[in-house]
Amino acid sequence: MLNILGCLDRPSAGRYFLGGTDVSRMPDDALSEARGRKIGFIFQSYNLIAQLNVLENIQVPLLYQGQDPRASRAHCTQLADLVGLADRLHHRPNQLSGGQQQRVAIARALVNDPLMILADEPTGNLDSRTGQEVLELIGRLNDRGKTIVLVTHDERVALRSHRIIHMRDGLIEREVRRKRDAPGNGLAASPA
Repeated sequence: MLNILGCLDRPSAGRYFLGGTDVSRMPDDALSEARGRKIGFIFQSYNLIAQLNVLENIQVPLLYQGQDPRASRAHCTQLADLVGLADRLHHRPNQLSGGQQQRVAIARALVNDPLMILADEPTGNLDSRTGQEVLELIGRLNDRGKTIVLVTHDERVALRSHRIIHMRDGLIEREVRRKRDAPGNGLAASPA
């Protein structure tokens, strides 16, 4: 499901509209551009580049779009501040805790102001306290209007969501909607 939503795979049937555009039949180059501009990815394993510092890792999606890193420095610094890493801009991933690395990944996912953020087990490699901090940050992003699709096997993480879709073998088993104003709600989760 994440591969289809993330424009990495094409649906075998039906159509997929992202921001009003049918991306299910787009040519590969256009699909890649749509993915880079409209979707932010947060991976369980962070996927940071070891040779780059925090600021440079946040800038990576902009580099793929041909943007000058000097022009995006202020924007990327603001994102680092948003995720609580303004004082770590020049640290490399191996100098950061797991939670800090995941915060870099979140800032990187936000750098293009995407329509949607896809989070694949974003707390899977974190201790419970750090995982809660990351979930609170993701929840605040959702409160600010970001669409978040979060995949998790952890029912406690899923229960923070206002909409939970249970899937098995690629098929929807059931859906649960919760009140948006319930404490801790604000994410869309799909236990895989």
